[in-house]
Amino acid sequence: MSDHHGKLTLDGDQAVLTFVRHLPYPVEAVWSAIADPEQRAAWFGRTIIEGRAGGAIDMVPTGPANPVQDKRMTGRILVWDPPHVLEHEWKQALVEDGVVRYELLPDGDGDGTVLTFTHRGLSVPNAKEYGPGTHAYLDRLAAHLAGTRVPGWSARYEEAAPDYPA
Repeated sequence: MSDHHGKLTLDGDQAVLTFVRHLPYPVEAVWSAIADPEQRAAWFGRTIIEGRAGGAIDMVPTGPANPVQDKRMTGRILVWDPPHVLEHEWKQALVEDGVVRYELLPDGDGDGTVLTFTHRGLSVPNAKEYGPGTHAYLDRLAAHLAGTRVPGWSARYEEAAPDYPA
């Protein structure tokens, strides 16, 4: 079961944002799009990844149109298990420190991948704001994998936002 939209659940006083996306591409291709800095730059933004547990990650997302010092994200890689799990800290001036996890499993229907994305440690208001933004980035990932034009982040955010409760 998956829904293109994210789901917000509570873990104590913190929110967990979860997305499950079925992507019609092999696990290895999805892993490369997530973990290879050059590919990630095409759909997320400038990225530096030290590909190992304990390695550093440093990203500047394409959107929103905030100053770089506000939207820049840094952290340590907590789990590096190619091509199945990338988990890293999410330290960003805009929100509470958290943990982001990409888990990739083969889709039972063939050559596709089930991507489960979670962002833990956010406050409920921030998680609600991050829902449509994460939705937009995962749409951009899908377009990158398809080899089609990657949609603008702001436009995708605006289209997705009405589907996420305020």
